[in-house]
Amino acid sequence: MSEEQTSRRALLVGVGAVGAVTVLSACGSDDDGAGTGTPDQTAAPGGAEPTDDGGAGTQVIAKTSDVPVGGGAIFAASQMVVTQPTEGQFKGFRAVCTHQGCPIASVEGGTINCSCHGSKFTLDTGMPRNGPATRPLTAREVTVQGDDIVLA
Repeated sequence: MSEEQTSRRALLVGVGAVGAVTVLSACGSDDDGAGTGTPDQTAAPGGAEPTDDGGAGTQVIAKTSDVPVGGGAIFAASQMVVTQPTEGQFKGFRAVCTHQGCPIASVEGGTINCSCHGSKFTLDTGMPRNGPATRPLTAREVTVQGDDIVLA
């Protein structure tokens, strides 16, 4: 093999190793400061978070009938998860895991669940019940107007 072929092979191997290190570093802990930012600074997949225009208008997230008692539902269009821990009590959270910014995948078994790394959050406060997440979900204030759940 010529020196030129060896150099090309070494270059390609080196580039592959750098790519592998980059991919592996993306799965760090939420406490390592790996440039993921706080939940409010991390861009969520699928676009911007719903805006609050200071009360001049409200965004309807769902109907109260869409959210089961003791459970919740994910509303991708508004990047929200709304829970109803007890009858008539509705809680809103940003549907983005605080560990690595993955979208919340489900609300089942009495918890809000991220499927990326297994974090689970409580229905009433969004506090982590199972890690690796160590911070609660970002709370979003919701109110009930008639049978609508709206972002306050």
